[in-house]
Amino acid sequence: MGKEQVRAYLDSVGRPDLRIIEFEASSATVQLAAQAAGVPPGQIAKTLALRTKDKVVLVVMGGEARLCNSKLKQLLGSKAKMLSAEETLAETGHAVGGVCPFGLKKPLPIYLDESLRAFDTMYPAGGESNSAVPIAVEEMAAVTGGVWADISDGPLS
Repeated sequence: MGKEQVRAYLDSVGRPDLRIIEFEASSATVQLAAQAAGVPPGQIAKTLALRTKDKVVLVVMGGEARLCNSKLKQLLGSKAKMLSAEETLAETGHAVGGVCPFGLKKPLPIYLDESLRAFDTMYPAGGESNSAVPIAVEEMAAVTGGVWADISDGPLS
C-alpha cells in the first residue's frame, strides 16, 4: 500500500491538491516526524490502531496528546487495546510508522481527537515511515470521514 494508496485516496475524495511530503530521514515516531517536518511535536498527527471487543478503530491525535482510556471506553462502549504491528498492517494496509487515516485497506471508524485543534495545520503520516501529508485541521473530518471526539488527557508532561 503506502504512499501510492494514500495518493489514490486523496485523488478519489477530490483533494489532489494535498501533497505527500517525503523525507530523507525516518518520520516513524512523533519526534522524528517533527524533526523531519521542522514543526513542534504537537503538530504531528499520530494515528493509533485499536481493537475493541468487536471492531477496529483509528484514533488520530496531536503528537503530544495522551490517550485517555476512560474517555475512549465511554466513546466506544468497551475497552480498547492497541493492535500489534502485524495486526495494524493487516487492518490498515499501512505499516507502523506510516499509519495514517488516508488510503486504508478497508473502511474503518476514525476518531479525531480535540488535541488536533491546537494547530491550524497538522502532519499525519503519508502511508510510509518517511512521509507526511500537511492538512488544515478544519479539513480533517471531511477528508478522512472522521468524527471529532474528546479522548485525550492533554499533552504529555
